[in-house]
Amino acid sequence: MAEPFEKRILEIIPGALIWLTLILGILFSFIQPLWVIYFIIMFDLFWLLRLVYFTFYLLVSWMKFRKAIKVDWFEKLRQIPGWDIKRHVVFFPTYGEPIEVLENTFEELLKINYPLDKLIIILGGEAREEEVFMEKARAMERKYASRFHKFIITVHPDAPGEMPGKGSNLNYMGRQVKEFIDQQGISHEDVIVSSFDVDTVTHPQYFAYLTYLYLTVPDPTRCSYQPVALYSNNIWQSRAVVRVSSFGTIFWLLAELARPERLWTFSSHSMSFKMLVDVGFWQKDIVTEDTRIFLQGLVRYHGDYRVVPMHLPVSMDAVTGENFSQAVKNLYKQQRRWAWGVEHFPYMIEKFKKDKLMPLRVKIKYVLNHLEGMYTWAMAPILIFLLGYLPLFVAQESARAQALFQNAPYTLETLMRVAMLGILISAILSLKLLPPRPTAYPRHRYVIMILQWILLPVTFVVFGALPAFDAQTRLMLGGSRRLGFEVTRKKR
Repeated sequence: MAEPFEKRILEIIPGALIWLTLILGILFSFIQPLWVIYFIIMFDLFWLLRLVYFTFYLLVSWMKFRKAIKVDWFEKLRQIPGWDIKRHVVFFPTYGEPIEVLENTFEELLKINYPLDKLIIILGGEAREEEVFMEKARAMERKYASRFHKFIITVHPDAPGEMPGKGSNLNYMGRQVKEFIDQQGISHEDVIVSSFDVDTVTHPQYFAYLTYLYLTVPDPTRCSYQPVALYSNNIWQSRAVVRVSSFGTIFWLLAELARPERLWTFSSHSMSFKMLVDVGFWQKDIVTEDTRIFLQGLVRYHGDYRVVPMHLPVSMDAVTGENFSQAVKNLYKQQRRWAWGVEHFPYMIEKFKKDKLMPLRVKIKYVLNHLEGMYTWAMAPILIFLLGYLPLFVAQESARAQALFQNAPYTLETLMRVAMLGILISAILSLKLLPPRPTAYPRHRYVIMILQWILLPVTFVVFGALPAFDAQTRLMLGGSRRLGFEVTRKKR
């Protein structure tokens, strides 16, 4: 009974921190407004320094990105003896995606600068839509299977104790492909795995670059490999708020790639098959399996596991909908699902507590990094754009006479103006990352792509803070409020 109680306490902590900050901020805005103003100004200064820090690493990563896409990685790879014995397993879990999405993914995969006969493709559907899935899967098999080393189709059965979603499907797919690999007598160390969303389009050099890294980094089986995730397949067709939010995610990951010591896996990425087997494949009862699989490796190898940055892109779809309302709703759900990564906090504490071999500094680094990230995700937009101005409206006359109070609006305004530089840089980089403009859209659409960044404060709060607040509150309250896996619908 003690362990479940301890787990519930750990689940409460992140949500309790953000609610405590919000309640105390509102309360002290009335009774001690100067305290709140001091706190907000200090927080804004901290955030401004963090923005400078973020922008620096974003530009560093951008330069590496621009350099990497110009390299002929397959030519470099062919200079390394033994590259040709490596095999790639590419996982495509799917549920409900239209056949046009699958066709686009495989058509683009045929264009890679890497031998297709070294790729093992596994397309995995769910039993609850088996008939519809198998019709699409057989069509893909007839059209594309002959191009690859092996094309495997799996149907994940419903099972008690599992959460219906990507993690449980991947777990089943992994166990099925292991049977094939073992039957073929392929060493697990010679197999590199890529876990992709089914709409993932890889850069033509992706697998060559991935193999090159696998053969040149130290202890390659103790690494995950994280590419640049671009949500740009349909970016020209998406809504402005969706584009701004999508680019926010892209820039966050780009900046993180420049700091590999704090990098976790996110969305589509790659890893060694040996690690997957060692950890027992993906967990079957969680929402955010893309990050959890990295933590499973970190725990399995007692902290001796890391993420290697890949400065080549994979592109996926931005969220969409039949209309603006549906697109906004789907965007919120997607952000909330990503924010449900707060579920890793109790997992880390539980596992780190039992692990006597993992260095203490490693445990502290990952726990604090995660907790601080989740806290600022939920609270920073609220503190900057909302709570920071509350004491200015509700303070009593005695507080209004203070010099700090009178100068506070100008101080906050100055800090916001300086922060606009980061928005300008983001707007410029977003244009550089756009795919070619479809002929259906006029040239002046580029102007809209710049002007859309005035929506950043809105997206920062509505599609940043609120989904994170929602997710952490749900985890804190527990029970039926816990989040299940919600599929981001794809459309062509």
